[in-house]
Amino acid sequence: MKPYQSIPIQDCGDPLIPIPLEEFSVETPHPYQKLGAFYGEKSPYYLRAQVVDALKQAQNHLQQEHPGWKIHIFDAYRPVAVQQFMVDYTFESLLQEKRLILDSLSKTEKDSLWQQVYQIWAVPSDDLATPPPHSTGGAVDITLIDDQGRLLEMGGMIDELSERSQPNYYVNHKDTIGRDYHQRRELLNKIMTTAGFLRHPGEWWHFSLGDQMWAWQSQEERAYYGRA
Repeated sequence: MKPYQSIPIQDCGDPLIPIPLEEFSVETPHPYQKLGAFYGEKSPYYLRAQVVDALKQAQNHLQQEHPGWKIHIFDAYRPVAVQQFMVDYTFESLLQEKRLILDSLSKTEKDSLWQQVYQIWAVPSDDLATPPPHSTGGAVDITLIDDQGRLLEMGGMIDELSERSQPNYYVNHKDTIGRDYHQRRELLNKIMTTAGFLRHPGEWWHFSLGDQMWAWQSQEERAYYGRA
């Protein structure tokens, strides 16, 4: 169990609603749907209503500093079944990348691979007391596009299993490119925290509002979003 999962949940009943995609930048079809993830009747581009409002505020803050820029929404709502799909997909991808055969691995070797997976993926728990953050509708993965519609380089890919995913990975880099990456990550963090979000301690792209991770970081007694 991760520390934030000990935070009790008292769901406020805020509805899960579609994000107004025309106001943001998105990829169609959704990246996980292209891999085969099945969302059923719900969409990956859903969030709780108050989170959608906060995301709009964040974009307003962005455009005050950089007219024409937009938040690019990589992922938002994620049913537990999709969380399981992506965890399994990431594990299989690690096996292929390392050219490993599952049946030939020891328990220690398998555990080491799973630890790598769970560096960025929450456990796909069915327990209502410990929902994955994205399954609450209170978490969103984002980056930025400029006024020409180009994705900004952030010095690492979303969902990347490497140290580059750490928000402050480039903080001490002296070269111009590294400094640019850090400044862009800081801009992303600033516009989101100004709107009430908090950044995942280990992922530059992940922000939450109202879920257990947010409550844990805020030192709130309760989260107000459980599994949606």
